[in-house]
Amino acid sequence: MFGYSMVKMVQTHAYKLDRPLRKTLLNLYKPFKWTPSFLHVMLEGWVKNSKRLELIVEFEKSETSFETALHELNDIASRHWKSGIKQEFSLVSCVSAEITPSALEEMLESCSWIKKVYLNREVHALLDVAVPSANAKNIERNGTTLTGKGVTIAIIDTGIYSHNDLQGRIIDFVDFINQKTEPYDDNGHGTHCAGVAAGNGAASLEKKYMGPAPEANVIGVKVLNKLGSGSLETVMKGIDWCIKYNEDTNNTSKIDIISMSLGSSPEAHDREDDDPMVQYVELAWSRGIVVCVAAGNEGPEAQTIASPGISNQIITVGALDDLNTTETREHDHVASFSSRGPTLYGISKPDILAPGVNIISLRSPNSYLDKVQKSSRVGSDYFVLSGTSMATPICAGIAALVLQTKPDATPNEVKELLKNGAVLSKERNPNIYGAGYINAENSIP
Repeated sequence: MFGYSMVKMVQTHAYKLDRPLRKTLLNLYKPFKWTPSFLHVMLEGWVKNSKRLELIVEFEKSETSFETALHELNDIASRHWKSGIKQEFSLVSCVSAEITPSALEEMLESCSWIKKVYLNREVHALLDVAVPSANAKNIERNGTTLTGKGVTIAIIDTGIYSHNDLQGRIIDFVDFINQKTEPYDDNGHGTHCAGVAAGNGAASLEKKYMGPAPEANVIGVKVLNKLGSGSLETVMKGIDWCIKYNEDTNNTSKIDIISMSLGSSPEAHDREDDDPMVQYVELAWSRGIVVCVAAGNEGPEAQTIASPGISNQIITVGALDDLNTTETREHDHVASFSSRGPTLYGISKPDILAPGVNIISLRSPNSYLDKVQKSSRVGSDYFVLSGTSMATPICAGIAALVLQTKPDATPNEVKELLKNGAVLSKERNPNIYGAGYINAENSIP
């Protein structure tokens, strides 16, 4: 078996192939176990030239490498059936491509600009009591009650349903799954997250289910499908769109915050920012966008922080179980499902905890979650969910309050304010509790 060319390719270029891709290539040989040996050469040839691989190809960064590598890859792909480049991500010197193993072999042998090739892995979706628990209700500064007015939050998720609690504040929408132009959410997760951050509670009695930033603008960036799944490529498209949205002079309202309640299992690279998704969130961060990302729901084991939450720059949010009370935090604890640090790279994570258990927020009628979890409906307009997915937009909503009162704050300054304002009842493990429980009143200057 180890004379086969794809095995040799993996052995020779292992340092340029991420682990899931190496595993995928080797798994292509599984059918050989049940095939007579005299047919192996023919079978291998068929697999190499017909199997299609969904990949992300990263190039070495230089002034000329991207265009040169792009030209070389296009030239190689043109010689192989079922192969081609799908999307360019020039901001991080990557492309997505659909190519055969045969084309991949030629690329690795002849294209010197290739730095790393990644499997286009799957990415999936990871307020009555919650807002008071975070001490984020009715905060006043300089005689003004903070509501997130003038701040824009991009929800990179499954989309946003035009719920009454968001009326007039969904200022843009983009769909990288079905290419629709009007806001919708066929899963329900993104709508719930948007409401957690910025719902105004209009459909609830006395605005009971109001988020921390009830006057903030929201933008729906759909990168996950009806089942709550997407890919590395679709998420990269969403972040790329947000960065370029702020560069477009026709957009008078810029994106201030990205909330990402999604992730994938991290893969061990030499550094955490070798991960293309980490590179993109860090690029957004460097361009002045506060990025809040879910820690993941793979707890209580250590080293379970999801990507891109493994980034050492962005705000990674774990889930607090507030025990459905608004009183003392003395007996509150981290939710059992909330992912723990350190990351695979030894970085202490999460950065902070926010309420993430039994969070009531917006319902997207007839969406996937709405149909399969009918018992989670709260009245006709709301829905209850748990997860670090819910904790993340609470953090994003509080970040909006910080930016309302301090609009020139950098992402690093916002992060430090949130961490310094967090509270702990006693000394606890930072790889479980981060800086502590988020507290808006303490964090806003």
